Amino acid sequence: MTGRRGRILLAVTAAVAVLLSIGLALRPEDRPEPAAGRPAAPTPTLPTDAPAVIVPGRPGEPAVTRPAQQARDAGPPRYNTPDVWFVRMMIPHHQQALQMAELAPERAASVQVKAIAARIRGAQGPEIGLLRGWLDTRGLPADEPGHDHGGMRGMPSPAAIRQLTDARGTAFDRLFVQLMTAHHEGAVAMATELLSAGADQQLNEFANAVATEQAVEIARLRELV
Repeated sequence: MTGRRGRILLAVTAAVAVLLSIGLALRPEDRPEPAAGRPAAPTPTLPTDAPAVIVPGRPGEPAVTRPAQQARDAGPPRYNTPDVWFVRMMIPHHQQALQMAELAPERAASVQVKAIAARIRGAQGPEIGLLRGWLDTRGLPADEPGHDHGGMRGMPSPAAIRQLTDARGTAFDRLFVQLMTAHHEGAVAMATELLSAGADQQLNEFANAVATEQAVEIARLRELV
């Protein structure tokens, strides 16, 4: 009896092993469909036409895999013609503002005018360096030969600059407020135009700051009139 039970057990074990081997050997398309009413387990698939890249995570976070098209913007920053035009125009525009502001300490009578001139020197000097660096990074010259900046918005004529240089006291204050207000209005107009036409994100942020800060400065200047 014991021998018979042993033979039966061996036969059952062999049959199970054969069934398991057949099930493992079946390709996915040859395997039987799931029973009615029972959903099939999802099978993860990787698209063959969408290459992926590994994107490093932030400190303490694991790397993640993303579609390649989501990582294509990691190249050099984009810029367009309005961006280059803005930078090349804003450099001499700022330079003239500094020229006028540097006259105030020795010529202005108003403490407020002197304070505004000091703020202009403190802000626009470093901004000129930022704009020049933007051009240098992209291998662009600071200007194009034969280009005339005299027609830029808000730029006083050479005669007006000479008149401001010769003025003293309250006469200087009045002319400074007049010329610098118009000068700031020109900068705000240039910056506002770039916000709707430029492509470079850094310049977009710079133009937004110029438009905001110089609009505030215009209000301060008008309070002095």
